[in-house]
Amino acid sequence: MSTQVHASIDEATVRQISEERGEPAWLLETRLDALEALDEIAFPDVIRTPGRTWTDLEELDYESLVDPLSAAEEKDQVGPDEVEVLPFTEAVDADELGDLVEAHFGSVVDPQTNYLTALSTALFTTGTVVYVPEGVDAEDVKIRTRMHSRSLFNYTLVVTEESSSVTILERQESGDEVDGDRYYSGITEVVAGENSYVQFGNLQDLDETTYTYALKEATVDTYGTADWIDCNVGSKLTKSSVESHLDGDSSETKIVAAFYGHDDQHFDVDVRVWHNGEHTTADLVTRGVIDDRARSVYEGVQHVGRDAWDTNSYQRENTLMLSDESEADASPKLIINNHDTEASHSATVGQVSAEDLLYMTSRGVNERLAKNMLVEGFYVPVLEEIEVDELREELTERIRERLWSRT
Repeated sequence: MSTQVHASIDEATVRQISEERGEPAWLLETRLDALEALDEIAFPDVIRTPGRTWTDLEELDYESLVDPLSAAEEKDQVGPDEVEVLPFTEAVDADELGDLVEAHFGSVVDPQTNYLTALSTALFTTGTVVYVPEGVDAEDVKIRTRMHSRSLFNYTLVVTEESSSVTILERQESGDEVDGDRYYSGITEVVAGENSYVQFGNLQDLDETTYTYALKEATVDTYGTADWIDCNVGSKLTKSSVESHLDGDSSETKIVAAFYGHDDQHFDVDVRVWHNGEHTTADLVTRGVIDDRARSVYEGVQHVGRDAWDTNSYQRENTLMLSDESEADASPKLIINNHDTEASHSATVGQVSAEDLLYMTSRGVNERLAKNMLVEGFYVPVLEEIEVDELREELTERIRERLWSRT
């Protein structure tokens, strides 16, 4: 296990971060526990085959990448009046929200899940709390983070009460340039209450000097729904995991993921669902394109628990390679512990159809335009699943920009 980061991060650093933000004792204690755990816990699980690690997170130079005391960002956090959308430092001190934050912080994502979650818990300096009271229906919650520093650790907590709903769009992008590489970490916890609905869309568009680790995880109560839209087009190396725990009976989730890699970008995308309650439903849809020397790794897991009677779970992943130098791997998995289950999983990796390309060029469409049209068409099944108009339009624009910048 790498311990490079310990050369620059110690208890004094963590205490300084906490004291500068006026945090309560419970949060400082949580940070210090996470720091201490770095000596013992492993890095996130990645797929390994004999002689090869598909994504090597341990070899990053964390000592040079991590500099939490100089963290700097611009953050826009907006939402309708009936919903609380607050910076984390304000929410943790607010009379009406402080207890809620304490109750739910780390309740979905265990701070000591792995080395990188513990590092994020110990060092996060920015974040957002979204609280939706009972019976409130809210849209247009928007969170935009523009990163100006070498490293940035971000935390997002979403709590919805019974019979409420919310649609959230979060974005990450780069601002001021820095010399050398960067590191961005984002942890998102969603607590979806009984009969509530959460739709959480994310667009990661950081510059290609950035190494990114993101973990988004939800627990879903009875009759609740948590839908994720996870889009990745930026960063040099991205490790992105999206998970839903269907704990309540008749709970549901849909996880839609999309990525586009070029140059030497590396995307490692995980989607996972845990069917724990009865009568639960999950739909996992992922599509990605890689070009030049880019690389993608996909792992999808549908885990059906022993008591998860009447489960419906579906998974499909497709990756399109636009160059002979690109590389893609996919590993869909079904783990079924209850026979009362209807489930399927599939994954494909391939290139643009030569037959389709010939059909279009033979009818007067030049080869470049034909290939671009086929790629845009390849994304349609995912784009149709994105119900957040603004996110769908931004992703479509980024795909077109990248396609037409190809040489």
